[in-house]
Amino acid sequence: VGIEGTILLGALGAYLVTVCDHGLNASTFVARCVASTRAGLGSAVIAALSALKGPLHGGAPGPVLDMLDGIGAVDNAETWIRSALDRGERLMGFGHRVYRTRDPRADVLKRVVSGMPASNGRLALAQTIERRILKRLADEKPDRKLDTNVEYYTAILLEALGAPRGLFTNLFACG
Repeated sequence: VGIEGTILLGALGAYLVTVCDHGLNASTFVARCVASTRAGLGSAVIAALSALKGPLHGGAPGPVLDMLDGIGAVDNAETWIRSALDRGERLMGFGHRVYRTRDPRADVLKRVVSGMPASNGRLALAQTIERRILKRLADEKPDRKLDTNVEYYTAILLEALGAPRGLFTNLFACG
């Protein structure tokens, strides 16, 4: 496998464990509800996978990358962020229904990504954009704490692994 392959497998493993070790997320909750009716394992799995169809559960890493692509460079960040918030858009990768503080899983994946050779300049850009978004959110929504969630660094990690954006939710489902 080689050193780089070992790093990539370790990164994928860290991702899967991190999203698995989350507790009662939406798809797990749905699966447990359906299973409690004795509808059968297949029905419970289908229900859980159906919950993943929504962009607010497992579907945010692709839009995080779309956001970073849209910003393009640090110099464009302030204008892009202001415009998005003025339009009332949700900034994917920020805020979480469970965590009212920084999602601890974000820091785990950030550390993993920092050791991946394929993340090159994307991680540095993402970290700078993150700081600017957090400042803007704190200024514009002082009554609502919105911090970085797991999806933000998931996006960078899955991109560095070479996973196509269309498979991000499938990888989340594996976890």
